[in-house]
Amino acid sequence: MNFLPEAIENYVIEHSQKEPEILKELSKETWQKVLNPRMLSGGFQGRILAMISKLINPKNILEIGTYTGYSALCLAEGMQKDGTLITIDKNEELESFSKKYFDKSEYNSQINQFIGNAIDIIPTINKKFDLVFIDADKTNYINYFNLIIDKMNPGGVILSDNVLWSGKIIEEVNPKDMDTKVLLEYNKLLNSDDRIETVLLPIRDGLTISRVKKH
Repeated sequence: MNFLPEAIENYVIEHSQKEPEILKELSKETWQKVLNPRMLSGGFQGRILAMISKLINPKNILEIGTYTGYSALCLAEGMQKDGTLITIDKNEELESFSKKYFDKSEYNSQINQFIGNAIDIIPTINKKFDLVFIDADKTNYINYFNLIIDKMNPGGVILSDNVLWSGKIIEEVNPKDMDTKVLLEYNKLLNSDDRIETVLLPIRDGLTISRVKKH
């Protein structure tokens, strides 16, 4: 869901950097072959992810929710030359799709792809992260946050996608809608946890930037 008027959004996109060719190719193939292609970060949000990563210049990046690999390649653009990006997804059917594009990219030796449940995998990773992108099943957002917060370097950044959830966060919540319930709790958590400072941006479906305070 987009919250800006279409004409304004088009102007914003026209006056922002264009996506690299490999991402255009990945996006096109995703729309042609994969279910729910709207899950792609897309060109504009992808440029935002790339810009944030370039500003941080992270050594270690963690992505929770690979999908077809678009956002991982955006985040990799700012990664240090000796850095690593770990991306996790439970959908093994898309592993070969995303791996094809990872292998074609200039970051092929730096991206480590894991298939499985992130809640099980994250505790096994013995790294500290400078940048984390959370974009998987919404019911586990709080669990993911609790798993990664102690793995963050001071000054590190946590990005959380879809936090406006098509506007459902300001509507009456269906008791059976666990995604919206958890996102409401998660948004409160990010704005109240004294270990981080947070700003929520109304970009596409909502993107939160949370910076880990230096001790």
